[in-house]
Amino acid sequence: MAEMEDHWLSVDGIGKCLGVSSDTVCRRIGRYAMPAYCMDRLWKFKKELVDSWVKAGGAADRNKKGSDE
Repeated sequence: MAEMEDHWLSVDGIGKCLGVSSDTVCRRIGRYAMPAYCMDRLWKFKKELVDSWVKAGGAADRNKKGSDE
């Protein structure tokens, strides 16, 4: 079962893990350098990399004018 824990997540999948919309995920890739990989025009994510990015403050709202949510 260990191989099931090391699978790639889609935009929808990582959005559900983070509790945000798919649109928010796509904006965070560009604006905040969220760790993502483009495979055949589809974004894919490793949960452990995204978790590390969040813990390091990567998801912090740096835009004082408004949220990306």
